[in-house]
Amino acid sequence: MENAALAAQFPIEQEVKRRRTFAIISHPDAGKTTLTEKLLMYGGAIRTAGTVKAKKSQQFATSDWMEVEKQRGISVASSVMQFEHEGCVINLLDTPGHKDFSEDTYRVLTAVDAALMVIDAAKGVEAQTIKLLEVCRQRKTPIITFINKMDREVREPLDVIDEIEQILGITCAPITWPVGMGKEFAGVFDLRRHHMLKFTPGDNTAHQAVEVLESVDDPYLTKNFPIAHATFKEELEIVQEAADPFNQEAFLAGDLSPVFFGSAINNFGVRDILEALTQWAPSPRPREAKETTVYPDGKQFSGIVFKIQANMNPQHRDRIAFLRICSGVYRQGLKVNHARSAKPIRLDHAITFMAQERAHLTTAYAGDIIGIPNHGKLRIGDVLSEGELLAMAGIPHFSPEIFKTARLNDPLRSKQLNKALKELGEEGTIQVFEPLEKTGMIMGAVGQLQFETVAHRLLTEYNIDATFESVPVHKALWVSSEDIHQLKRFTQTSSVRLAYDAAGALAFMPPTRAALDITIERWPELTFHTTREINAF
Repeated sequence: MENAALAAQFPIEQEVKRRRTFAIISHPDAGKTTLTEKLLMYGGAIRTAGTVKAKKSQQFATSDWMEVEKQRGISVASSVMQFEHEGCVINLLDTPGHKDFSEDTYRVLTAVDAALMVIDAAKGVEAQTIKLLEVCRQRKTPIITFINKMDREVREPLDVIDEIEQILGITCAPITWPVGMGKEFAGVFDLRRHHMLKFTPGDNTAHQAVEVLESVDDPYLTKNFPIAHATFKEELEIVQEAADPFNQEAFLAGDLSPVFFGSAINNFGVRDILEALTQWAPSPRPREAKETTVYPDGKQFSGIVFKIQANMNPQHRDRIAFLRICSGVYRQGLKVNHARSAKPIRLDHAITFMAQERAHLTTAYAGDIIGIPNHGKLRIGDVLSEGELLAMAGIPHFSPEIFKTARLNDPLRSKQLNKALKELGEEGTIQVFEPLEKTGMIMGAVGQLQFETVAHRLLTEYNIDATFESVPVHKALWVSSEDIHQLKRFTQTSSVRLAYDAAGALAFMPPTRAALDITIERWPELTFHTTREINAF
């Protein structure tokens, strides 16, 4: 690969500094996947971008590779894309925006160093955005904000900024400010360079020239957009006096977000975001592990699996483990230790991604996301490392809210169904529980759309036709105890309500809240967890 050849020219410290690994987060329909394509286009990864929902022309988002995504026009799986821009190697992770797939997004956010938050200028802060930002704030992830769709009739920009600060609890530092909206959208004023960038709609290539107006009172504005221009002058005075200036330290600490306005579908504002990512976003940072700190420019390789994806290529029935490199260098044939099993693994055929397109690589560095062909040995949360076994911070599973079981239209395919559900459970598409009483697999999900995705994938990827029926389960809570004898006794007496998840962890599945409360009262020696941290040990 060309990237690998270039990488070999630089020492590890320099390669790590070149990396920018970030996720794009938003509420559904804010324009996240469209923006992803435009970033790829400006980064030279693709030549032109097609509208996400242009179904008639069969143009789908580069990052939406699943058939179900193409049909619905939404992202339901996280995609990884790597490209170079302005001397930086950018690893871009496009995440599901729909709330039903929030768990996948949470896991992705453990693998990135920054986030790009997309806000619909007409709708402002929405529910899913709040949840995702909470995860970012907990991890002190730096956030760049893009307020999208200014070419439409939207809310007043001051109101949107105020809402972001009030609801999300993060200080906003406007970098650009819009002149008008909808048909009166004339462009944005760059507060750093003190000039106007004129809006021109419709160009769908990376070579679109942006006309610069040196004066905020340029005749083009006063003549063609008199009302929008007058409003802008009033807002600009307020912004310049009251808004917080951009501060790099506050940004890196996750306390301040630079804000850009634009229109992703018209390629307007995308260059500014790429510039911010390359100049301001952090390179890979140290990661805490049990009893040690893992430094990205360390000599020994380490990485953590944050996602498993089966059947990215249905013709080959493959299973790929997505691994974030935390330190050192990957080279083909690298021998590492698998912390959970304490066994050695040889990494021979790692791949890099451009959504569904992939290429074998020979070299990768801390910050990169690589794919490891996997036949069931690797799970989410597994740590691979040279030298000592490492246990890094866990990747959480959350207690599901809806529970169902699958009923086959062809009973002879029960073995194939169990295998398929286990694979989907291991990759995180849905949570799968196997009851101790062997009464049939139970699926747990955050939302209904997850079941629709599973049904579609069972049919198209495994040729399994099944219907789903609700199961009387109130909640799934993982059980632990320091008293091994009490845990064993609980397992024996309550086996009818116990199950193992895809990773073999014991979960209690009561039918009602009352049953849960009684059990907790009767078994004080046990701890019932609403989340399960996926750790190496």
